[in-house]
Amino acid sequence: MRNHMAAGWFYSPNQITRYLATRVSSLKPPKNELRNPYAILRELTTHQWLMFAAGFLGWTWDSFDFFTVSMTITEISETFGVSYSDVSWGMTVTLMLRSVGAIIFGILADRYGRKWPMIFNLTLFIILELCSGFCNTLPQFLGVRSLYGIAMGGLFGPAAATALEDLPYEARGLLSGLFEMGYATGYLLAAAFYRALVPTTSHGWRSLFWFGAGPPVLIILFRWWLPETNHFQVMKAEREARANAVDGHTSAMGFRIFIRDAGRALRDNWVLFVYLVVLMTGFNSCSHGSQDFYPTFLKDQVGMNATDTTVITVVGQIGALIGGCTMGYISTFFGRRLTMMVSCIFGGALIPAYILVRTDSLIASAFFEQFFVGGVWGPMPIHLLELSPIALRSLMVGLTYQLGNLGSSASATIQSIIGERFPLPAGSDGVKRFDYGKVIAIFMGAVWAFMMFFLFWGPEMSQEERDEEAEASLRLEQLRAEGVSLAEIGRQQFQGHKDGEKVEIAHIENDV
Repeated sequence: MRNHMAAGWFYSPNQITRYLATRVSSLKPPKNELRNPYAILRELTTHQWLMFAAGFLGWTWDSFDFFTVSMTITEISETFGVSYSDVSWGMTVTLMLRSVGAIIFGILADRYGRKWPMIFNLTLFIILELCSGFCNTLPQFLGVRSLYGIAMGGLFGPAAATALEDLPYEARGLLSGLFEMGYATGYLLAAAFYRALVPTTSHGWRSLFWFGAGPPVLIILFRWWLPETNHFQVMKAEREARANAVDGHTSAMGFRIFIRDAGRALRDNWVLFVYLVVLMTGFNSCSHGSQDFYPTFLKDQVGMNATDTTVITVVGQIGALIGGCTMGYISTFFGRRLTMMVSCIFGGALIPAYILVRTDSLIASAFFEQFFVGGVWGPMPIHLLELSPIALRSLMVGLTYQLGNLGSSASATIQSIIGERFPLPAGSDGVKRFDYGKVIAIFMGAVWAFMMFFLFWGPEMSQEERDEEAEASLRLEQLRAEGVSLAEIGRQQFQGHKDGEKVEIAHIENDV
């Protein structure tokens, strides 16, 4: 990816003018012809399907384990004899520490590969979910969930790279949407197993956490059986060839080359990094703003019972899942930014229907609003992957996502503060009520506009880069299927660039 937001571009008025002037023309859809999604998916090899499945399953169970707390707040508070807000800190500390995990496991995945950091991460899931179920006090529970936050934050980057970076270009958008909807799938699974286990077992909420420790064992075995991604194998071999050219490849030299590459990537892409964090703050605020207080709105203002509220919430999540896949698929042929901007327009237009309807039609409103919430998210994983420098792909994808999550963690607080300005008559039980319908409308209107603005001014792959990506992915998979060593390809790439790298290698040698 040629970085159109490379550090220093803003120092040149000509570069600023050129960049801003091309924001409209850069929205021009790719030259790809619209194709049947079934035909696209049939072109995937078994290897590509298996790698995608491994990443998707890991991300889905990451989501499941997170939502085990939100599903069981009532039961946990009764067990520990504390308030709901005290237990909710279990989710807050998880969100706060996810960025730490993204840094740790992102660096490990870019240095040592996607495979083993992901396996280690899933192993932590097993341990920490079991420990969560055995906690006897709130401090113990919060301590375990803090550690879980690090593990949860570390999975997204390696899982996204595992699932998406070896895919052919035309399949990336569709499967990017499906991958991102692993989060909604995890929520639905958590809701289903909550109803299946918590009310029916003697251990109550603890059984849900213990159950959550089981499937990661199978995911670990599945990932263990699969190889590294094609792209990382080639990059690793090229990096090792560069180390060999210096002093016969010591591990210290390999690490220094990685640090050198990482430092250069950060130096050249820090403006892009800041932009992506700001953008991801908007995206995460979109999810939280449309979902966090919606059940409260349904119960307090619409007057729905718990069952109806659950049904509408689940239908909304199904809408998000379908929307993510649909808009992800469309983004391959109409462009990532343009597709996401269209989702912003429709999502904003549906806000009145989302909060003003008081009949059963609200189910349809929830479905379509969440369709576009999921739709704007659908192309995002592959958009992040395409914008990130190859040397720091896992770190940049995971860290920008998690920092955006951290930035949006104040969404609930902001909505609560806004809600206090719009009080409603107290309920029959004397409990204070607030006009959260109006709150959701105000907040979501601002968030949709925020995302629209930053998507318009942001970068995107050019047609030339799309063609290069498509050709490279196809070629690598063909060579792998033919039995050609990907390590040899990496060494050949280094040999091809050797003349241009002589100064850099000499520089490394002097550093040693």
